[in-house]
Amino acid sequence: MNSPLIKIDDKHLPLYRIVWVSDVPHFCGEDDCLHEGDYEVRLDIDDSIWANREDRDHVVAALGQWFGDPTSEDDRPEWT
Repeated sequence: MNSPLIKIDDKHLPLYRIVWVSDVPHFCGEDDCLHEGDYEVRLDIDDSIWANREDRDHVVAALGQWFGDPTSEDDRPEWT
C-alpha cells in the first residue's frame, strides 16, 4: 500500500478514520433525500461520507489491503 489516503468523491480521507462501509445502497424513502442509492462510509466521530458503488468497492479493497485480507489463505496461521 503506497498511501494511507483514499479518494472518495472529491475528498482524500485517511483509511484509519473509516469505521464501516455499507454493503447495500441507502434507501430511506424520503422525497427530499439526497443520498438515495449511495453507499455510506461511516467515519469516526459521528461523521459519514457518501460514495457511489465504484468508490465503495475501492474503499473496501483498500481497507482489505491495508488491514490484510482475513480470507487470504497465505495470511492465515497454521494451527497444528
